[in-house]
Amino acid sequence: MNEEMLKDQRRLVALLSEEGWDVTDIELSAYDSPWEDSNDPEATITITARKPYEDDEPGNEGSEDESDDGDDDNPFRIK
Repeated sequence: MNEEMLKDQRRLVALLSEEGWDVTDIELSAYDSPWEDSNDPEATITITARKPYEDDEPGNEGSEDESDDGDDDNPFRIK
């Protein structure tokens, strides 16, 4: 693993942190590309991060428990 890969990893973590994300896990994999004939290494970075969002919906202050009462008007929920 070379120093430039680690520098890029640190920069990506810093960018996420600046945006309010909490990086909880990071994996950097360095390898020689099986598709290229060059000897230049490649890297894959997998980042897991979390960011809490406030619920601005009125009436949702008391409980985080989801109910199945059918009144949900979320267009992405499968009914």
